[in-house]
Amino acid sequence: MKKHIPNTITCCNLISGCIATYFAFLGQYPMALLFIVIGAVFDFFDGMSARLLHVSSPIGKELDSLADCITFGFAPSAIVFSYLCTFHIHWPFIPFLAFIMAAFSALRLAKFNLDERQAMGFIGLPTPANALFWGSLIVGLEESGSFVAANNWWAILLMLFYSCYLLIAEIPMFALKFKTWGWKGNEIKYIFIATCIPLLLFFDISGIAIIIAWYVALSLIANRLSPTLHS
Repeated sequence: MKKHIPNTITCCNLISGCIATYFAFLGQYPMALLFIVIGAVFDFFDGMSARLLHVSSPIGKELDSLADCITFGFAPSAIVFSYLCTFHIHWPFIPFLAFIMAAFSALRLAKFNLDERQAMGFIGLPTPANALFWGSLIVGLEESGSFVAANNWWAILLMLFYSCYLLIAEIPMFALKFKTWGWKGNEIKYIFIATCIPLLLFFDISGIAIIIAWYVALSLIANRLSPTLHS
């Protein structure tokens, strides 16, 4: 019976992604973001439960990627698509470009499954981080109304294309995994953790998007200072 627990949790992740997509198409971005966050929680606990119960399986690995493709690929793409539809754009095909991100997310997940270098870190931007960035960014922008007023839909597209690049880029990015709890070797991780709470308190929901951008920037800094800081 216990061997089915991780897969059940993974399916809850997938269902959360489906619900997030539904709210995204309705233009209810806060609810869409909420279910992406719920999906991320399930995504965290399915791997943990598999390790604790010692029931990891190839099927679970494939199912996890399929669920992630929905929750962290299609759902954020639907959010961006729905948001772009609120602009008065002369070319009606523009909003559909948002689904390029779903394709790059799937490619990222496929590469992750085959890449043995990502035990203690990541190569490229993880799909959950990308999904949280877009969900929180769109919620923040809609609440402020600044981008809608300026009609800067092209800025959204530029950021979209850049995030697609980051998903598959050969750029090492640190993970919050610790071999030891000391400062040495964990400098970037502790700096990142220490700055997350102030950013959330000051910027509210938009702070999540800023934290993800800060995560990418810190990873680039770590790579430049020392190729071992993110390991």
